[in-house]
Amino acid sequence: MDRYLSDEHLALRARVADFARQAVAPVARELDATSRFPWDNVKAMGEMGLLGIPVPREYGGQGLDYMSYILTVEEMAKVDASHAITISAHTTLGSGPILQFGNEDQKRRFLPTLATGEVLGGFGLTEPGAGSDSGGTRTRAVPADGGYRVNGSKIFITHAGVGEIFTVTAVTDPERGTKGISSFVVTKPTVDVDIAKELGVGHRPELGYMAGVRSGKKEDKMGWRASDTRELILDDVLVPKENLLGEEGRGFINFMKTLDAGRIGIAGLSLGLAEGAFDTALRYVTGREQFGRRVWDFQQVQFPMADLATELQAARHLTYHAAWLKDQGRPFSREAAMAKLFASELAMKATLQAIQLMGGAGYSDEYPVERMARDAKVCEIGEGTSEVQRLVIARHLLREQMESAAA
Repeated sequence: MDRYLSDEHLALRARVADFARQAVAPVARELDATSRFPWDNVKAMGEMGLLGIPVPREYGGQGLDYMSYILTVEEMAKVDASHAITISAHTTLGSGPILQFGNEDQKRRFLPTLATGEVLGGFGLTEPGAGSDSGGTRTRAVPADGGYRVNGSKIFITHAGVGEIFTVTAVTDPERGTKGISSFVVTKPTVDVDIAKELGVGHRPELGYMAGVRSGKKEDKMGWRASDTRELILDDVLVPKENLLGEEGRGFINFMKTLDAGRIGIAGLSLGLAEGAFDTALRYVTGREQFGRRVWDFQQVQFPMADLATELQAARHLTYHAAWLKDQGRPFSREAAMAKLFASELAMKATLQAIQLMGGAGYSDEYPVERMARDAKVCEIGEGTSEVQRLVIARHLLREQMESAAA
């Protein structure tokens, strides 16, 4: 991987790995069991700069490249996916649209607070009738009082409860299809105001919260249980005109670009999960005996581990290459879809294989692989299902073939 990683990348990776081992690993099991959001560690991650890695320094971030961000998510996911998705959703989906499509005033109003981890951000796209069909948005934004009246709801929104700054889509012109969808920045107080005040992070009333923005009941999920996921409700919200993000009618296009970048993040998270499960299984089978022999000495153990090691290397190349393309300012949509597809399906395969090789120990919560398997499943669903990734890749293939034929 020397082609992709500098000494600075390696130093960052080591720093994140140390934090994950020291601060996250000891509490990951309990947080999963209780579905408790890890505010203490979120504060620490903010202080380390992990919540603003690719944000320029002028807006309060670390000013590092996208590869640095991917390495951070990957390394955290080796230990706990809930912490990894907290970084990923906050960075790519919460801060990303403002950084990429916001005007200078919006960047200076919102990014420093997000990049330093003073508050958490989120991204509102998915609706009850608009999941994979994200163009089916029903949330409406109607011009009123020098801004827009927004009504609707978004579901399965990471940080909908704990977060305070959100970018959301709403239909401004129903006659124009996806070209009639715009995006906005909305604000609301965290549901954990008392905890936030005690820790001094997560709540900033000076943002000017908007009446009518609130969160629903916390989802009781199969995986990512320490991550906050809820409905984000927009009930007759007056959104100032200056909170229109980008041009009116560009919301859908801009959010699709956001998801392209986000898919590399999920690929990195999936890669980390697969690596964490592989490492756990490798330690187990090389240190345990059965029938008077090391478990590792059986060929039926060595072969699947060899296959996983090969596929992990392939996933690493796909993910790092997609991140490298983004950092180079080159097209990366196809490569992001490929990385996300391959790495997310590998995460599911690797975690289940780890359980199989470890037997009853892997199936119990004595080891983290059963949690990792539950965490891995949503990687095949969030930010575009595996089926959507295949559609994206197929469309790129067709477009490239048509362009080649026309040349």
